[in-house]
Amino acid sequence: MDVGIGLPNAVRGVDRPGIVDWAQRAERAGFSSLGTIDRVVYPNYESLIALAAASAVTNQIRLTTDILIAPLRSNTALLAKQAATIDALSGGRLTLGLAVGGRQDDFEASGVDFRARGRIFERQLEEMGAVWRGERGIGPAPAANGRPSMLIGGYADVALRRAARYADGWTQGGGTPDAFAESLEKLNGEWSSAGREGKPRAAALFYFALGDDADQMARESLGDYYQFLGDYADQIVQSTAKDADSVKQYLSAFEAAGADEVICFPASHDVGQVELLAEAALG
Repeated sequence: MDVGIGLPNAVRGVDRPGIVDWAQRAERAGFSSLGTIDRVVYPNYESLIALAAASAVTNQIRLTTDILIAPLRSNTALLAKQAATIDALSGGRLTLGLAVGGRQDDFEASGVDFRARGRIFERQLEEMGAVWRGERGIGPAPAANGRPSMLIGGYADVALRRAARYADGWTQGGGTPDAFAESLEKLNGEWSSAGREGKPRAAALFYFALGDDADQMARESLGDYYQFLGDYADQIVQSTAKDADSVKQYLSAFEAAGADEVICFPASHDVGQVELLAEAALG
């Protein structure tokens, strides 16, 4: 199973070292991917731009949106062009994880109908495919295979059907290993029903904060980011891996559940977290 690390693009106070230095350290440490989390109404760095910066200072590590909220980018042709540009400039390292999103304020700020986001997403998946196949006169071409690598995120059955129809697989986002295993079984069924060969790629994530002030980091960062969820935000804080043993246990459980990759997302933009996680997860 591959082990990736999230960029702290959605951690308050992140700056250039939290993207550029972090990316370089992550590649040297041997992580499989750099991941990003997406929001609009929050002081985070935009996902594709953050990955473009990371791409410029790395050579091998994959670049993964986990996930990008596609319907917020209502100019689908531009979104397809941006993704193809990063994929081409990085030598085919982009994995485009996409989903519909669930924050109504993000949609209001973007001038997009929240209730129509599923229908918009379906149209976008069709249109992006046409752009990448060269049917709209829009370039550049992705690096290889006709499009960037793609994963569809989400918990509902419709997300699994979209993954089987349009993508290379599925990403769970947050959730337990048991829930992952249950959804993976459904995904494999959808994959077969769609007539797809081979097996879909399946990814998961969890949050980590390592060091003496791990609990404070988790509470300040994730508690703030997820405060819109009310009491559930505290569950996210409590479930954060705050020591090496917890990191190992999460990774082992997701591997047993069938994950091909797990991306560990930080609750701090301190670049020292990269080496702490590498020691816990890869050492």
